[in-house]
Amino acid sequence: MKIRKGTTEDLPAILAILDSAVVWLNGKGITAQWGTESFSERPKAVEQVERTMSEGDPWIVEIDGVPAGTMTLTPHPGQYIAPADEPEVYVRLLATDARFHGHGVGAALLAHAAEETRRQEISLLRVDCFAGSEGRLIAYYEGQGFTRTTTFKVNDWPGQVLERRV
Repeated sequence: MKIRKGTTEDLPAILAILDSAVVWLNGKGITAQWGTESFSERPKAVEQVERTMSEGDPWIVEIDGVPAGTMTLTPHPGQYIAPADEPEVYVRLLATDARFHGHGVGAALLAHAAEETRRQEISLLRVDCFAGSEGRLIAYYEGQGFTRTTTFKVNDWPGQVLERRV
């Protein structure tokens, strides 16, 4: 497993990972998290991914040279979350390609996010996630050392902000 910094040329690979995650979630009966339509088929979603990538540092996990997961680290959250009152690194667009679930891709990316946060001499790492589906994603982040902070809603979409001191 190799983690490398992404570039704008990685947009198709990042969209493919996000699309694969949508299919995987839908296969588990989870349609409320990211919907049922691929990111790459929704122009506004593609624009949002491009914007997020331009605001921070995209990262790609490769397994045997194949993009297996992605995240983008930004100095601030997305538009629905208030920024922290101190410097922070925010994990956005974290996803694993369905072919690589169970390989520790997400955990590797989150460990890398913690390393990058420390490298920047920042102590606060935050992320937000879908709070539906019995809180399974919240439990995943808690298992990765994050603690719950605030909840939020975007229309009917329930969300949870979590943080980790590094």
